[in-house]
Amino acid sequence: MPLHVPPAPAPALRSVLTALASPTAVREARTPSLLRAQGPVTPELPLPVHVLDGTATRLAGWRFLIRSGERSVAAAETMLTPDGWAFSHFFEGPYIASTERAVRQAEVMQQPYQPRLLSIPGLYMLALWLHGDCAADAGAGRLAATDLLVPLAPAPPGIAAHRPHRAAELLPVLTHRVTPAPLLGSPA
Repeated sequence: MPLHVPPAPAPALRSVLTALASPTAVREARTPSLLRAQGPVTPELPLPVHVLDGTATRLAGWRFLIRSGERSVAAAETMLTPDGWAFSHFFEGPYIASTERAVRQAEVMQQPYQPRLLSIPGLYMLALWLHGDCAADAGAGRLAATDLLVPLAPAPPGIAAHRPHRAAELLPVLTHRVTPAPLLGSPA
């Protein structure tokens, strides 16, 4: 079943297109792959980025993969400001190829999903969040127990990248790891 990729907010897409058209924004991005890209570059695969706060999630931005020819060379991130959606930054690194790989894996699954990204800052972890409600508002919603989480590479030690996990199974492991250990000599 195909993934049901939600449309990004139009102002978020416009902000990325404006940044891509700005030689200054591209040059200052410190993304060699984007600077060396030959021909036109286009933002594709918009994914909402949610942050895990305890057991709740909140929308933090939208991420677009930036394609040049047949491959993604960078990503662009937008953020919500008091004035609406704004371009945040360009970047590159292993999460780009890992996101593409996880999306390809999800495209051949039997059940339809709405793809999102889930950031777990306390573990320096990013996962493809496959939300079971394809009609849901991509900027809202709760992580359902039956949703799938696919950790992206590099994943934290002990968590296999690109292996789908039910949220109900993986969340307790993640929240346990994020919870700070008590200081020595302090009451437990």
